[in-house]
Amino acid sequence: MTYFRRSNLWFEGHVFMTDKKWIAPILPYLAVWAGLFLFKSAWLSLLGFHAAILLVLAIARPNIPIKILFQSRSIKWIFANLLLCGLSGMGLYFLWDKFGIASDLPERLESIGLTSSSWAGFIAYFSLVNPFIEEYFWRAYLGSDRRGFHIGDLIYAGYHGLIMINKMHILSILFALTCLTFIGWFWRQSRREDEGLLTAVLGHMAADFSILVCVVLKVGAG
Repeated sequence: MTYFRRSNLWFEGHVFMTDKKWIAPILPYLAVWAGLFLFKSAWLSLLGFHAAILLVLAIARPNIPIKILFQSRSIKWIFANLLLCGLSGMGLYFLWDKFGIASDLPERLESIGLTSSSWAGFIAYFSLVNPFIEEYFWRAYLGSDRRGFHIGDLIYAGYHGLIMINKMHILSILFALTCLTFIGWFWRQSRREDEGLLTAVLGHMAADFSILVCVVLKVGAG
């Protein structure tokens, strides 16, 4: 019995979140849902998402210095992140027709406030601000030094599913969530190996920017 109890504790501590941290993502998830489906605003969804994360962090008060966001000790991890993540938008661009993207996507995006006059500001904010907030939350506060899969990788990927609902085929959403789970794992390994979050932040920036630019090029900014 002692062996099984110890095994269960190890499994919970390495694969699942401990210390009630599993509660932390609930508010950000709700913010994304409310912004997109209740208020039908991409901006409100994004700002609400960030506000929810900052509120959770203010309550939790993690003993993790902000400077970790600017720390890196290996140029190879920076290069690997920029290369892998920067190619995500290119991959989406050339495989666009394979993902079952909704034919009325431009109208769907306009219905949540993403129009020709708002794209530039949205891309700038999403690419330059969002990575810092997300990386501190998902990889620093909710992160793990585990080399293998951690439930946080899947929870990080999961909220993107709310964004993709009704915009692409369900199988494509599942594929995207699988890729996002992998990238969540990859950014955790970057933090662990590089002893900082700068590489993950830069990779996140490259991914966000390249994907959003791809979307604009495909649907048109006007």
